[in-house]
Amino acid sequence: MKKYRNLSFYVLTITGFSALIWFIIHRGEKLESGTAAYRQPQAAGSSWDQFQQTYLDNLTHPLAILLLQIITIIVVARVFGYLCRKIRQPSVIGEIIAGIFLGPSFIGTYFPEFSAFLFPAKSLPNLQFLSQIGLILFMFVVGMELDLKVLRNKAKDAIVVSHASIIFPFALGITLAYYIYTEFAPPGIRFLSFSLFTGIAMSITAFPVLARIVQERGLSKTRLGTVAITCAAADDITAWCILAAVIAIVKAGSIYSSVYTILMAGAYVVIMLKVVQPFLKKLGEKYSNRESLGKPAVAIFFMILLISSYATEVIGIHALFGAFMAGVIMPATISFRNIFIEKVEDVSMVLLLPLFFVFTGLRTEIGLLNDPYLWKICGLIILVAVVGKFVGSALAARFVGQSWKDSLALGALMNTRGLMELIVLNIGYDLGVMTKEVFAMMVIMALVTTFMTGPALDLINRFSRSKSADDPTAPLEKPRTYNVLVSFSTPEKGVALLKLANSLIRKNIAQASVTALHLSSSAELNAFNQAEVEKDNFEPISQEAERLNLPVANLFKPTSDIEGEIIGTANSGQYDLLLVGAGHSVFEGTLLGKLLGFTNRIINPERLYDTITGKEGLFETAVFDERIRQITRGTKVPVGIFLDKGMEKVNRIYIPFFAMSDSFLLIYAQKLMHNSEALVTVQDASGIIAQNPEIRHTITSVEQDLSGRILITGDQTITEDQLGQQDLMLISFESWKKAVEAQSEWLSHSPSVLVLKP
Repeated sequence: MKKYRNLSFYVLTITGFSALIWFIIHRGEKLESGTAAYRQPQAAGSSWDQFQQTYLDNLTHPLAILLLQIITIIVVARVFGYLCRKIRQPSVIGEIIAGIFLGPSFIGTYFPEFSAFLFPAKSLPNLQFLSQIGLILFMFVVGMELDLKVLRNKAKDAIVVSHASIIFPFALGITLAYYIYTEFAPPGIRFLSFSLFTGIAMSITAFPVLARIVQERGLSKTRLGTVAITCAAADDITAWCILAAVIAIVKAGSIYSSVYTILMAGAYVVIMLKVVQPFLKKLGEKYSNRESLGKPAVAIFFMILLISSYATEVIGIHALFGAFMAGVIMPATISFRNIFIEKVEDVSMVLLLPLFFVFTGLRTEIGLLNDPYLWKICGLIILVAVVGKFVGSALAARFVGQSWKDSLALGALMNTRGLMELIVLNIGYDLGVMTKEVFAMMVIMALVTTFMTGPALDLINRFSRSKSADDPTAPLEKPRTYNVLVSFSTPEKGVALLKLANSLIRKNIAQASVTALHLSSSAELNAFNQAEVEKDNFEPISQEAERLNLPVANLFKPTSDIEGEIIGTANSGQYDLLLVGAGHSVFEGTLLGKLLGFTNRIINPERLYDTITGKEGLFETAVFDERIRQITRGTKVPVGIFLDKGMEKVNRIYIPFFAMSDSFLLIYAQKLMHNSEALVTVQDASGIIAQNPEIRHTITSVEQDLSGRILITGDQTITEDQLGQQDLMLISFESWKKAVEAQSEWLSHSPSVLVLKP
């Protein structure tokens, strides 16, 4: 009765008020004729024409254009970043290339109509200001990621190497400016301004990119990695202070005229260090955890960032210096900086920073370098940049006692320029110090010097006489007879995989080994959260290993290519089995997911190649997620994919036989029977065992060795009752794939499953 009463009230309410609205509108239309301001609209064509015009106006509205630009930029930047990670290059290189790709150098040249629609000239100021907000947040994060405690502890050697790596290329840059000033300086720009900016452009090191490279190559805990990070931090602070002075001189026109600006900048720095920093330190002690760091506290810290940026912009040394300084003076508490970096980094790095790359790309016209002479000058700029930074850093490192190998490696790392170089170049371009030709040459130099860092480190390692003793990338000697690599994404999955590995080797621990591998995306790590992330992931693993009395070697590494690193570790480490946990594909289950999955297949070079060569169908069912598919394709050792459904013990094992090739499953069944004393049920689901006496003989031999703990059944129908009695199913990768594609009913009733690929 209540249901009908509610329905009646709903119908009467909607109907009554709808009638009232119609009545008022109808009466109101009669008022139009008596209103002097009202004019009957002139028909501008048919209704369809009016719709088209309205739609076109909506399509070209500034907000619609900006949103379309952001969508396009993020997609293209992610694609190019992905491609660069696949060739072991920092994703920032791909994002810079994406900017050049979307600019006049490619899209503007070959698709001018599309470029004019997507990036009309009147929309560029909006894009520039939004990208500047992204840069301010990014420089704030860069300042917070500098660990000043490490800098103070290692300052003696770091200052020598860092300042040598600045003054050497700075002097070469000034010399270069002397020879190219006449031909390439913009009209009206004094030599002082042109030479100072050329010098600072040669001297910059990209601290964030260098830190990521050190993390990804496993150098964070080595002497080389510590020295490199410390030198880059000292380089960053020194270079940005010099840049602030250079900006002041350029804006003032001479060194003498800039004295007032420099004095104001000095006063600003003193106030930030002596007044603001102590206040922030007290706030940091009070708000040092996620629960206490609420919106009011966050608002205070953001206000400090914005006021600092505003102050330096008004003083005349650029807002980015203020953002950097605000990050440096933030509370040094590790937990606070880690929390705050997480709050800011995703928005700045993923959403806003790619806008800066594309805005830089829109300014970069490589087509202007249309003469061999211009390319010679570009090559000279690259040569000066590399010699200045690489040689200056290497010689200084050697002088303070580093080995030649570490000195050369440090030179290669300090030669990395990346995004920081682009920031300097854009400041110079905005101040009118650089022509379009010189700007394009400098952008190419930034790309080349960043790109060469990885190959240079590889060459130095290859040609060094022996690997350093503290090099964690050297393969570990494994004299054991059976070695299992457990790769886990979460501690929960790691614990489940560890239990499974223990079931395979429990009675043969002396002849076996287990290595637990966890890889984290280097983009998600910084100097303050790496140790915490490692501890959080491996603490449950260590506790479970202690409970099982199982010796486990832990291996943690940041990387930009998690799947590739898993494959490389498994293939180079003398392992006999790789165990991974299964996940579900994000492209399953919905129409949008299938469309995205199809798109992913097209833009993923490896999957596109497999589709073309027939290894995968164009619309093939996703049996596992993309990570698992990539691992199984690239790994040369046997892979076990574990689908955990709460397995507590391994007393009963079930093996469905579908093909002759499934016979290798008996090897793993034998290990489980021996180490866990499990009972095994082998179901001849396709009649393969009955038709092949050799398989039957193999099973019989295993049965005799292990006291008859194998049961063979010839039933060809897999029932829910059979599966409900089991703890673990062993099945081959191909059989599981066919069962999923056929949507077999018994899949939903299966126990925990170990899918094995030989």
